[in-house]
Amino acid sequence: MTLVIFAFVLWAAAWALNAQLANGPGRNGAVTRLAVPLIFGATLLGMWELIVRGLDVPMVILPAPSVIAETFVARFGTLWEDFLQTFLKGALSGYVIGCLAAVGVAIVADRFAFLRRGLLPVGNFMAALPIVGTAPILVMWFGFDWESKAAVVVVMVFFPMLVNTVAGLADTGAMQRDLMRTYGASYWQGLVKLRLPAAMPFIFNGLKISTTLALIGAIVAEFFGSPIRGVGFRISTSVGQLALDMVWAEIVVAALAGTLFYGAIAALETRVTFWHPSHRS
Repeated sequence: MTLVIFAFVLWAAAWALNAQLANGPGRNGAVTRLAVPLIFGATLLGMWELIVRGLDVPMVILPAPSVIAETFVARFGTLWEDFLQTFLKGALSGYVIGCLAAVGVAIVADRFAFLRRGLLPVGNFMAALPIVGTAPILVMWFGFDWESKAAVVVVMVFFPMLVNTVAGLADTGAMQRDLMRTYGASYWQGLVKLRLPAAMPFIFNGLKISTTLALIGAIVAEFFGSPIRGVGFRISTSVGQLALDMVWAEIVVAALAGTLFYGAIAALETRVTFWHPSHRS
């Protein structure tokens, strides 16, 4: 119980330190903005380690972070192969195909009003379908390799991306569109020079949402059939073997991949939509 008590002492000390940093004179500085989440995350990991060790929690229930770290280092080669199979082959390929197809369909639907009125309700219906129901069907259609995982990802990212792009294309005001027509701009000139740039915040919102959906879709699809590698495959087989340390190591891989993927899209957004008020200092 001494370790458990120490865990709560650690929490109280970290709370006081974070409160002082967040409310201090340098609260808006770059160092403080980086230090506060790092201290918070390190505190959670420290409490996790101390409580698990202090209460002698069995590994099959919850392994300690140190055990997960040891497994991560020892099985790094396997984890890297699983990452390549799930992220690069399944999630990323499906993400690119689904998002490009959604933007293309959104432009066509924006051009023809009846398509917009017909597609959006269908999109809401398809987005509500459970992935555990559609994934095994697509795996049976496209086989057990990465193509079926990419197909699941396409289904998951297509409609959120479509809805956001259509909303972005409709965001420009009537006065702006009238001004473009006054200058003699065609529909496509107005689309390229006015409406697509104005829709970029909406498009990037859909891209960021789709990063998480892509990883979830690829991992869940691997539960229903996969080659002998992949994050979802490894999680399902490790659970059957009660190797919870490996399960958590794969979860760490998925979390890191999702965080870096989202961060890359967010960084690209700041470069493309630098003119938007949300990015002005």
